[in-house]
Amino acid sequence: MDKKIVIPGDLLSENSKKAGYGTYVKNDKIYSLFCGIENLKEDKVGVIPLAGAYIPSANDVVIGIVIVVTPSNWIMDIASPYDGLFHVSEYPRRIESREMHEVLDVGDSIILRVKDVDDSMKVELTLRDSSFHKLKTGQIVEVEPVKVPRVIGHGGSMISMLKKETNCSIFVGQNGRIWIDGKEDDVELLSKALRKIEAEAQRSGLTDRIYNFLKDERSKQKEAKPAKFFKSGKKEVKVPKEDHSEEIYRKIDVLLDPNN
Repeated sequence: MDKKIVIPGDLLSENSKKAGYGTYVKNDKIYSLFCGIENLKEDKVGVIPLAGAYIPSANDVVIGIVIVVTPSNWIMDIASPYDGLFHVSEYPRRIESREMHEVLDVGDSIILRVKDVDDSMKVELTLRDSSFHKLKTGQIVEVEPVKVPRVIGHGGSMISMLKKETNCSIFVGQNGRIWIDGKEDDVELLSKALRKIEAEAQRSGLTDRIYNFLKDERSKQKEAKPAKFFKSGKKEVKVPKEDHSEEIYRKIDVLLDPNN
């Protein structure tokens, strides 16, 4: 059964102690703050918005793209109405001004943490974490930021299943950018799965639905592959085998807490 869709002002609970994200309390009752999906748990009731821009908060982990390089800062597009400011002092090693373009240039993508957001929405970024780095391979898929919790799944269930079933490396930024890397067919399959998650985020049993989708797509891939051998009247012709030997991709096992 699909999850319940709510609109702002809908009554969610009469126990104010259960108020979670996307709600407000009035007269000891909990109401929906957004148009979204009711999210019921044992001790909390919340609302997952159906749409909305990414608004940065301190400690968020995001994927940024360099849009401007200054003598002391990289200005980053973080898929938000607000750009991110990555000061050279927040790089793990000392960088001279003349090296700025060599280290990170316009168009480069990188995993960063939001260090601070002030009242004027000045967003400061940092790279001082061993898990964060420049993205040199793979590709980035963008989904609506409000759908990120569904990509991760409860306790990381969805993202763990996606990694296992597609043999891909995955990193999910809280700003809705998702880095994926692997063999070409696997990356294409994972990209399709992410689009399906985004489109069906309101459906219940989503992890099982995506698992079955991946299995079906794998079967179609196998059926679509040409036969390795075919026979003519006089000789047997062998179709050259594709070379699938590739570098083993580095796994990034960072699972974001959707409650952040």
